[in-house]
Amino acid sequence: MKTICGIDCAGCRWKETCKGCAETGGRPFGSECVAAACYKSGGETCYRAYKNRLIEDFNALGILDMPTVTELCQLNGAYVNLEYTLPSGQKIRLLDDRKVYLGYQLEKENSDRCYGLVADDHFLLVCEYGCNGADPEIIVYKKRGLHSPHT
Repeated sequence: MKTICGIDCAGCRWKETCKGCAETGGRPFGSECVAAACYKSGGETCYRAYKNRLIEDFNALGILDMPTVTELCQLNGAYVNLEYTLPSGQKIRLLDDRKVYLGYQLEKENSDRCYGLVADDHFLLVCEYGCNGADPEIIVYKKRGLHSPHT
């Protein structure tokens, strides 16, 4: 498949359900991809700046025991859309399975749990979970002031 951002799709576990980035105008799973939006509006420079802004925003949260964020990668929404249990007992999912976000997983210091980071131009999400996403908890869900990846 041909991509807008140049990512190698050969090893992607979602390639069978992906409709192709270039073929769909940057909407490979039916909704937006933040990387494709950047590349379409300003190329690699836009993407790098956008990613660096997100990294700065995550690090500025000052979460105890969370290592410094140094990298983000493209993540399919279906892969990172965990189900959270609210204090009321209600179960919710916060993400769109069809979008491609930027995010990363970091090991929580002094723990067997991990931090999952997910972001786009509207929000930052930091959650904590066990092996294979077990027992996820929302740590931070913060609205961002951006309205598009290239602003």
